[in-house]
Amino acid sequence: MTLNHAKICGVTLSMMLGLGSVVAQAADLPPPAAPVAPIMTSAWAFRFTPYGWLTSLNGNQTVKGRTAKVDASFIDVVDATLGDGGTLFALMADIEARNGRFSLLGNFVGLKVSVDRSGVRTRSATPDISGAVGASGDAKTSMAILEAGAAYELARYGSVSFDVLAGARYWYQRADLSFDLGATVDVGDLSFGRNVAIARSGSVDWVDGFAGARMRIGVAPGQEIVLRGDLGGGGSKFSWQGIAAYSFDFAEKNGVTYSGVLGYRALYADYAQGEGRRRYAFDMLMHGPVVGLSLRF
Repeated sequence: MTLNHAKICGVTLSMMLGLGSVVAQAADLPPPAAPVAPIMTSAWAFRFTPYGWLTSLNGNQTVKGRTAKVDASFIDVVDATLGDGGTLFALMADIEARNGRFSLLGNFVGLKVSVDRSGVRTRSATPDISGAVGASGDAKTSMAILEAGAAYELARYGSVSFDVLAGARYWYQRADLSFDLGATVDVGDLSFGRNVAIARSGSVDWVDGFAGARMRIGVAPGQEIVLRGDLGGGGSKFSWQGIAAYSFDFAEKNGVTYSGVLGYRALYADYAQGEGRRRYAFDMLMHGPVVGLSLRF
């Protein structure tokens, strides 16, 4: 065997001994731990806002062909409702579920209000109803408004974002108009109670589609201004809505952020159905301050 062959055999033997040592050491090591499954977190963020809407009413309410022109502030509504022995009922909430640029929107309003003669300016009737219409009495309306839709963030510039939105708004109403019994001549289709003639609408409902836009402005950490507007129609001839709101975070606990909400909301609808004594119409602007508590999680 030559010298070169001996060197090559020596190197080969060393490598084999080294590899055997490594294999023996690896055999002594514990088996690798099983891979840990990644923790899945939801990309959805939710906001729930119960609120109060201090609603004023301006417009016309028609029941069985009789129309009352209503011009009542929130204070007028509270005085008339409580003064009539009724209960001022209001249940309102706004919901939003956001995932990235996409949001699902929901809003519910339930109201039961009265307006007395101080908030009813004039009364009239369709031409086929003969005689005069008494000026005294009041107007009572129970309603529910359910809104559902979606929004998409179209653009963002720094702390300002712009959304487009669309959806549908469902209206449910029952309304009573009362008139002085002695002054109201044509009362054949009316009900009676406590020296008044009462026009009762029964249940009325309709659905409007709407589309609009929203701008969200971050004015400071934990503070935001939201401006929203939409136009709609379908069941009604025309409707529109405008909202301006300011929210400010004041507490965080157990993963929930609490915010105060102050704003103003205006909602208008022009709806009518039927003719003559069967006519029902709600041509009304509802507007007033909004105060709420928002929970984000």
